[in-house]
Amino acid sequence: MELIGLVNYAVFFLVFAGIYAIVALGLNMQWGLTGLFNIGIAAFFAIGAYTTGILTSPPSPNHVGGFELPFPVGLLGAMVTSAVLALLIGVVTLRLRADYLAISTIGLAELVRLILKNEDWLTNGVRGMPGIPRPLGSTLGADFNYAYLALVVVVLLVLYWLCETLRKAPWGRVLRALREDEQAASSAGKNIVSFRLQSFVVGSSVMGLAGALYAHFFGFISPESFEPMQTTFLIWVMLIAGGSGNNRGAILGAFVIWGVFSATDFATRLLPPDMITQAGHIRILLVGLLLCVILVIRPQGMLSEEGMLRREARRRDKT
Repeated sequence: MELIGLVNYAVFFLVFAGIYAIVALGLNMQWGLTGLFNIGIAAFFAIGAYTTGILTSPPSPNHVGGFELPFPVGLLGAMVTSAVLALLIGVVTLRLRADYLAISTIGLAELVRLILKNEDWLTNGVRGMPGIPRPLGSTLGADFNYAYLALVVVVLLVLYWLCETLRKAPWGRVLRALREDEQAASSAGKNIVSFRLQSFVVGSSVMGLAGALYAHFFGFISPESFEPMQTTFLIWVMLIAGGSGNNRGAILGAFVIWGVFSATDFATRLLPPDMITQAGHIRILLVGLLLCVILVIRPQGMLSEEGMLRREARRRDKT
């Protein structure tokens, strides 16, 4: 029985880490390649989750939607809605300096959180949205978690391949040029605003997809599921620790940091009873300390972009 429990916990851990890795890939598209400072990850993650919930859940008098559409339609809808939201916010802010994007995305995340919490007719408010279908859950039964892990792994691998293809393509090289020197890229005839907007929209749609996968795995979502501490701060820690600009680093950082964050849950259970209420803050503190250690030892992250580019250059020279 203990072995079965450990296996189930490992599957749960890997599913969650895989979803976080997908979000980290989206952030790497924005920050790692283009230098866009998005602090509103929670907004796009939540929008994706609620969109698929509205599209695929059965009819309910408690919230809008209940269209019972297929699972793939929910995923696609989540990506489209997140992309549209990113387009709207990006058109307004990406012409301004980078810090304005950070300010606007913080405001966007807070606005989305308040809407999800207070608009009962739309999302059922703080009571949350139950009944989100688990794909093939009735057919697979106890094997659902294993099948969903396989699905998340496939989605992650496909997205990794797509992100790597885009990074190596001329489009990705333009994004890196914008990150390094916007004036030089502009003098070469590149439309800075257009390319930054494209990067922001693509990365946000990936975050929306991750939110949809999260919703279908748990079958229930509420505004508390998308607190910025875990759906924004933790993602940034994953990307920075793994290696900004390196898609493999983003994935590795997601699994390592989520492993550390999960381990801190066990560690905080050893706290004295009068400190249990501070466990959540202590977990964040421990992750922050780990990030500081990584930045001191390897400021470029566990898998640096520079090392990746050098290896690719050596392979090209050999051919």
